Amino acid sequence: MKHLNIKIIISFLGLTSVMNGLFMLLSVPFSWYHKEEALMGILYAGLLTIALGFSMWFFTRNAPKTLHKKEGYMIVTFGWLMLTLTGTLPYVFTGAIPSFIDAIFEAISGYSTTGASILTDIESLPKGILFWRSSTHWIGGMGIIVLTIAILPLLGIGGMQLFMAEAPGPSTDKMHPRITETAKRLWAIYFLFTIIEFLLLKVAGMTWFDAINHAMATMSTGGFSTKNASIAYWNGMPVVQYIVIFFMFIAGTNFLLSYFALTAKFNKIVRNEEFKYYFLGVSAVIIMITLVIVFFQDPNLVTSVNHPMPWGRVESSFRHAAFQVIAIVTTTGFVSADYTMWHGIVTMLIFSLFFVGGSAGSTAGGVKIVRHIIMMKNAILEFKKILHPNAIIPVRYDKNRVPGKVVYNILSFFVLYMSIFIGSAIILSFMGLDFETAIGAAASSLGNVGPAFGQLGPVANYAWLPDSAKLFTSFLMLIGRLELFTVLVLFTPFFWRKN
Repeated sequence: MKHLNIKIIISFLGLTSVMNGLFMLLSVPFSWYHKEEALMGILYAGLLTIALGFSMWFFTRNAPKTLHKKEGYMIVTFGWLMLTLTGTLPYVFTGAIPSFIDAIFEAISGYSTTGASILTDIESLPKGILFWRSSTHWIGGMGIIVLTIAILPLLGIGGMQLFMAEAPGPSTDKMHPRITETAKRLWAIYFLFTIIEFLLLKVAGMTWFDAINHAMATMSTGGFSTKNASIAYWNGMPVVQYIVIFFMFIAGTNFLLSYFALTAKFNKIVRNEEFKYYFLGVSAVIIMITLVIVFFQDPNLVTSVNHPMPWGRVESSFRHAAFQVIAIVTTTGFVSADYTMWHGIVTMLIFSLFFVGGSAGSTAGGVKIVRHIIMMKNAILEFKKILHPNAIIPVRYDKNRVPGKVVYNILSFFVLYMSIFIGSAIILSFMGLDFETAIGAAASSLGNVGPAFGQLGPVANYAWLPDSAKLFTSFLMLIGRLELFTVLVLFTPFFWRKN
């Protein structure tokens, strides 16, 4: 195809594969320390992935260093497919997940930070595999593409096209004018917060292994746990859950604001409109659900709420409400209680949160709060224009005028998102899922949430789904993680036209 630099695409996919293989090798020491048979399987998987990637890079290393939008979108999409396919190898080689389709589901669920799982007994898995599961979260959380563009100058390649395709949300803010410096600082903050949470969880009572795995899963807003009961395993240790709550909230916040916080530019955080809505909105829903649990919920249906002291009941209600609200909004998907057993009002509120998402520029999935803000402001302006048809009233965000093309893009995204959700729920129902399970699976997969409703609730898993449904929800996870347009544009005929 004219003008399409195929060699640079292959070269970049090879580099992505090499980095993925190096991450696999980080799991080897865990298997070695615990004397697990899985050690050799993980080692072979890592070495094979590195060899494959190095070969792809080596034979295309002299490719023209030209990168346009088309190459950028193809590299991001195929890069995630490369991650998924190579990411299945540790599962298959060790026998932890013998089925290749199941391994694909688990891998894409990890890289997309969805956190849905087909595993029925997580605690029986080798430590090396558990660490690899969490690593896929951590890699996908910020995006291995963003990590890689930090070293692109060494290859003589510009990375802006990749960053725009990979960076979550409509925000184009950058903490540094050079894109590679932005990527480096994003990863530095990401790594710093992961280490801090790991240390706090260890001090709070987790084992060092559980602490590092949950720190990686939290900061990536992933949701894979080392325990079958997820964070509910530590319901008797409230401090552990409060630490996870705090870092889930941080991970769902624009990382640019974290950079401002670390550089003592707090006034920029206070003035940020998205953060105000994020904080106030989450707080309001937590208070509402807490009150419902305290006054209307059967204590036996909410873990540890049935406390002998009134304050203990209120604290436990607040903690579980805060945990589940933030876990769903940030699309982390950790579980402290079975929210499907709560009052119907609460269940409806939680389901609505599946369509909210975290902040733009965070590791959270979903629609993103800034999109909701701009859509609501645009809707309000439409009422004003009815009364003043000749007035020119722009949408403003953070006191700045939002260009019309951005507003149209956001409206198009939301219409496409909801259309895909509805269509996906219908398709899943044809695959044998009941109504509640189908809409839950569609919303959860597309929003990268993890737990859903019906037979895919927070205490269930995806193991029983037919293979067709596993592959379909895997596709939804991918397009949800890459925010629809990046992947779906490849299916349009004009993308492949010569120009």
